[in-house]
Parts: sequence; structure tokens; C-alpha cells
Amino acid sequence: MTDPEKVQYYLEGVPTPETPQPGETPKPWQETRFVGKRLPRVDAYERVSGTAVYPVDVTLPKMLYGAILRCPHTHALVKQIDTQKARRMPGVHAVIGVNTLEADVPWSYKDRVSRRQSKLFDPHCRFEGEAVAAVAAETPYQAWDAAKAINVVYEILPFVADERTALNAGVAFVHEEGNQVSPPEPYGRGDATSGFTEADVILEQDYRTECEIHVPLEPHGCVANWDGDRLTIWESTQGVYKIQSDVAEALKMPLAKVRVIGQYMGGGFGSKLQAGKYTVIAALLARITARPVKLTLSREETYLAVGNRPPANMHLKAGVKKDGSLTALEFSCAATGGAYPAGGTSLVDWLIRDLYTCPNVRTLCADVYINAGPARAFRAPGHPQGAWALEQMMDALAEAIGMDPVDFRLKNIPLYSQARPGQQPYTTTGLRECLETGARAFGWREARDRISATGKSGKIRSGVGVAAGLWFAGGGRPPATIILKLFSDGSVNLNFGASDLGTGTKTVMALVVSEELGVAPEFIQIEHADTGTTQFATPSGGSKTVPTESPAVRAAAISVKQQLIAIAAKDLKIAAGDLYLQSGAVMSRTDPSKRIEIAQLSGLKDRGVVVGIGYRAPNPENKVVNPFVAQFCEVAVDMETGEVRIIRFLGAQDSGRVMSRLTYDNQVFGGITMGIGLAATEARVLDTSQTGKMVNRNGHDYKVPTILDVPDRMISLPIETNDAEANTTGAKGLGEPVTIPTAAAVANAVYHATGIRVTQTPINPVQLCWLLAKHRKEA
Repeated sequence: MTDPEKVQYYLEGVPTPETPQPGETPKPWQETRFVGKRLPRVDAYERVSGTAVYPVDVTLPKMLYGAILRCPHTHALVKQIDTQKARRMPGVHAVIGVNTLEADVPWSYKDRVSRRQSKLFDPHCRFEGEAVAAVAAETPYQAWDAAKAINVVYEILPFVADERTALNAGVAFVHEEGNQVSPPEPYGRGDATSGFTEADVILEQDYRTECEIHVPLEPHGCVANWDGDRLTIWESTQGVYKIQSDVAEALKMPLAKVRVIGQYMGGGFGSKLQAGKYTVIAALLARITARPVKLTLSREETYLAVGNRPPANMHLKAGVKKDGSLTALEFSCAATGGAYPAGGTSLVDWLIRDLYTCPNVRTLCADVYINAGPARAFRAPGHPQGAWALEQMMDALAEAIGMDPVDFRLKNIPLYSQARPGQQPYTTTGLRECLETGARAFGWREARDRISATGKSGKIRSGVGVAAGLWFAGGGRPPATIILKLFSDGSVNLNFGASDLGTGTKTVMALVVSEELGVAPEFIQIEHADTGTTQFATPSGGSKTVPTESPAVRAAAISVKQQLIAIAAKDLKIAAGDLYLQSGAVMSRTDPSKRIEIAQLSGLKDRGVVVGIGYRAPNPENKVVNPFVAQFCEVAVDMETGEVRIIRFLGAQDSGRVMSRLTYDNQVFGGITMGIGLAATEARVLDTSQTGKMVNRNGHDYKVPTILDVPDRMISLPIETNDAEANTTGAKGLGEPVTIPTAAAVANAVYHATGIRVTQTPINPVQLCWLLAKHRKEA
């Protein structure tokens, strides 16, 4: 067994960052040793070896398996349900559903403006995939067989499956009061009418983005187990405390009696920010049977019932002067969050309001109901849809006035947030540098010259495109509480409640501790995402985790360091201000011979542990913390088959300080890949005329981008602004902005190659061939 005193916990020879006095704001890091470096993930071995325990891996004694029977119709009433055959089948322990006591558990669908009550098992099924009944059995196969044996008599009702017709006269109502979720909310500044009068060029165009499904690698699911009146849930979730509150509310339980654990998950992209009906169903089945119940959704179920990115139908009118100054933007959007209020138009117009300097802006968004699964937050809600319209329009305007697309964007960069009251300045804005540095690294002007020189002829034609964006949040916010323990041998325990979605949160937090204390990341034990043992944290979503949690981690590490120096000051009989931490020892600045190893500190030996608690400070007042992005791509288009091959892609991101270069680049590549899905492959297809059902709810027909769809050359180019005003680690959000402009950049590149403006996603061979044929016919 290794002697703990012989283990080399600390990096040799390099002082840790300057220790602030209690109450002082720590100075920004200068040269770093851990933060920002391309170091392995702290849980890399567990993830690649199969030893990481995901919820689907949890196995408990006498565990049962759950299955949910879902409504096969787009709109129907349950008139009769017979569960007797299912109850008699082998291995079945419980059946619940419509017309049982459990059916009346309230279920809320919520968005910013409304709250509509439903039921856990609602006899009025407003979308295909609504839960009707559930079974617990000895094996998954027995559970599914029993669920299928439940006999349900439905009254099939008229439906509406296209948001573009949802407000037409004579269309079926999803809810009794009609299909309008709430009155449209207009936004305006300046005078758009006057702005168009001042314009030298006015363009307007319709755009549409299709509905996307999240399709995380790990399906949604959980394991529920009761111990007396206490419930423990292992859930694949982006926020254990949110699941705790959702379940406690549904089952009318004290929060303290619901424990949620979610330490590994295989992606969520927003779809796992809240509890699903399956979570409460598993808990009820476990309570009825007095046995643990595992309930994991099938891939087909995830296409129907756990969220989507809403489709958006947009119209944009824009005016510009010959010098490149935008004079007016007028935008309207009609979209749907499905059968319940779910933010169908949420933030779709934000980029129109805020990305470029424009004195006169008017927007109007209308959210409607249709008979389809409710939406959920999806990586940068609303922003990719808005970018699809705005960034294509920016290219069209640039062409109309004879300006380079990059130069046109540079002409209209804002210095403050126009969409918020009071002209609040940004803490940092790297949009200009994203565009300028990104264009140079990509070889933007050289590529356009090369393509221009080769002409627009031949079967394969090349084009390059650019698009920009910002994420309206991404600065993090309180609350965040971190507990850091340094043991008597110098090793460290880090405790926080945030989830790691697979993006490297644990690694980033460990690197912050390593930076402040000098301890190697492999000697930091991490506890996280467990409401029973870790601190409260808001869900990991909206690019808030790193800028929220990392400053609190730094504060906890600084607290530990201050305590160590105070203890050493007594031992060495030296003023604390003369001491600093280096190589696992506290040393004198004026007399380097005076030093004491951490493990030898008398106070630490007596106490056994030093505990540091860190909190997230508020964001700066009257300032806005936003990340920015510019992306560049090159495509090759086959003019005969309509195939678009993406040759290379570059993403330039201002997300503040890079905290972990390895996970940073992975986020960039993943975000670009997801954006390519919106641009070129993904679309939920509903049979809008006959059944209203989703016809491509499988991995074969719903086209998630594969390795063959992404370019061989993807470049991540950080624009490090090290935003000291934003927070004490200088980090801003990354996960959202890296996918916002991707689809529009691809569309602009396709236009550059073909001269055809594709305004509806996805740009697949079917659509492009049709547009090419139409173009040839009109030529």
C-alpha cells in the first residue's frame, strides 16, 4: 500500500496564484499551469472503460422494469380501458393508468407566460405518445408485452398538425379556447417605417426551420426506490435539484424526503432539464410494488414525448444604406411548442433585436398549439432559427450593396445590448475579433478570390459562407455553493451539485482547484449531482454551468488557501502576508528557507481537514455578459445530384477564458455538428393531411448527422477575452453559441456555390435538386 506522505500531490516549483485577503476580489489569473491546458478528463478512464455508472446501469435487488403504453393517435379521448389481461400476464406486479387513482396526479406544462394543468394519465390525449397506462414487471420484455395487452377504446378526434394553418377558420382546436397560446408579444424600438424610408436597399424574405428532435445518445430514464417514506431516484438529468422539486411537487412530498442522483448522463441538450412523466410513473410503480423500478424510454418514445426544437416560420424585412449601415429590421414569426405551452417562439427574435446595430426594429411572434409533442429547451432555444433568417438576410444585403459579407457585419457591430433597457454595455464583446481573426485563419478573402477565379461552371462547385451570433445569456448567475475539503495528507475533496452532461464540468472544476492549490487533478476526489450529499445547484443548461460554478470553486479554494496560510503563520511565527503556497508547502517570500509542508501543519493535523466554502457572487450591475461567435465554412455542391459536402469549418468563439482546452474544442466540434444537422439532415416529418402522426420516428428515417456528414477539417479558434468583469474566472458560456450560426453559414456557402438561396431546412439533395431544376427552368 502506498504511503500517503510519499505521494506527489503537488506540482513542483511553481507558486500558486496570489492569495487575496479575506473580502478582497481575487485578481485574474495570469500565466496558468492547469486552467486552459489540454489535459485529460478527470473521469476519462471511467467513461471509456465502461465503469462509469449511468442510470441505465443501476441494478438493485428485486428490481422491476417499467413500460408505458402511449396513445397511438394524434388527438383522441380514452373512452374505455381494460387492464385485466395485462394484470394476469407472467411477471406483472402493477398496472396503473387512466381510470386508476394514480391518473389524477397533476401534471403541469409551463412556459414564461402560462401554466396549463394536465394529468399524469390524461384521458384527453392531445398528441401521439401521450401516456395512457404503465406496467411494472420482472423483465423489460414482460413489461412491454403486458403494456401492449392493455385494451384501450379511443374516440378519435379531429387534429391540427401544421402550425401554419392552426389559426385558420374551421381548424380543429387542440384546447377548448382555441389554438393561440397567448396574445402575440410585439417588440419595438425606434420607428421601423421611417427606417425603411431612409434605406437605399430594402429586401424581404420568408424563411423556415423544421422541427428537430434532441436524440441524446442515452435515452431518458430513471430508477426509483423507496425506503419507507423516502424516495431515491437515479435519473439521467441535467439538474438533480430540479428533478427533486418536480417530483416532490407532483407527489406532494417534502423535498427532504426525495433524493435524486445523476452523476453520469449521455447528453441532454435541454431535453433533460426537467422531470418527465416517466419519472413520476416509475416512483408510483415502485411505491405500489414496494420494489425498485427501472423505467427507460425506447428510442421511438423519445421522438414523441420528451421535447423538440420547435419549427419556425419567419418573415424578415431589412433596410440598409449604401455605406452598409442597417436602418430597419422588421421580423415576424409563427411557431409552435406543440400541444401545450412550451415556448414555441421563445427567443426566436433575439438576434434580430440585439446582434447588429440597428436603430429601428420591430418584431412580432405568434405561438400556437398543434397536436404534437410539447417542445423543451433545445441548445440555444430560438437562436439558431433566428440566425437562419437574419444571417442569410445579412449576406443578401451585403450582395445588394456590393460589400463583402464579413465587412458588412463588421460595419454593424454593437457596443451595448440594444434589446435591454438602458443601453447596458457588454462586459466584453469579441464579435469583431471573432470575425476578423476567424476570417484570417480561415483564409476567407483568399477562398473567395479562388472561387471567383474558377467561375461558376462544372459539375462540382465550391462556395464559402460566414455567419455570426451571440447567446443572450451565458454569463452564469448565482446561486452556487461549493464545499472543498483539504485533508491532512494534502489530498482534496470537491463537492458541488451541478451535473456534468458529458461536456467536462468535473474536469473544469478540478482544474480550478489545481490552479489555486497546486494539487494535481488526479488527487482531487469529486462528489457531485446528488441532492442527498452535495450542494444546491440550478440545472446545467443555457451555457451557465462553467461561469456559474467555477467562480464559486475558486472562492472555496482561496478560502482553503487562506486558512492554510493562517495556520502556517502561527507555526512559522511569520506574518501571513509574507507567506505563499508552493509545491505543497507554505513558504516565506522574504526568507525562502522558512517553509513548512502542508502535511506538517500542526493545525491541520489537529483538525484533520480544512474546509473552504465558496459562493457565486452576483453578476455586475447594469452590464451584460454574453458570448459571441463567428463561423466560416466551405462546401462543394454537386449540381446534378444536389449533394452538399462540407469541406471545412472554422468556429471563432468569444466565450471568455478557456478553462479546459480539450473539452472546449470538443464543445465546439459538437455544436458545429449539431448545427450541420439543422442545416442539412434533420426534420421531424408529420403526416399533416391524414393521421397527424410522426412518420420518421426512428434512427433510420430521422437523419442525425454522422461522421460522413461532417468535415474532416474542423478548427476551434478561441478568442480569449478573459472577462474579469463577468466573474472571477473570466469564463463565459460556450455550449450554446457554438451551434447558433452553423446552419446559416452552410446556407450562405451553398448560395455562394450555386446562386440559389435555400430558405427552408434541411438543405438535402431532394430539396436542392428541386431548386436547381426550378432555377434552370427559370434561367
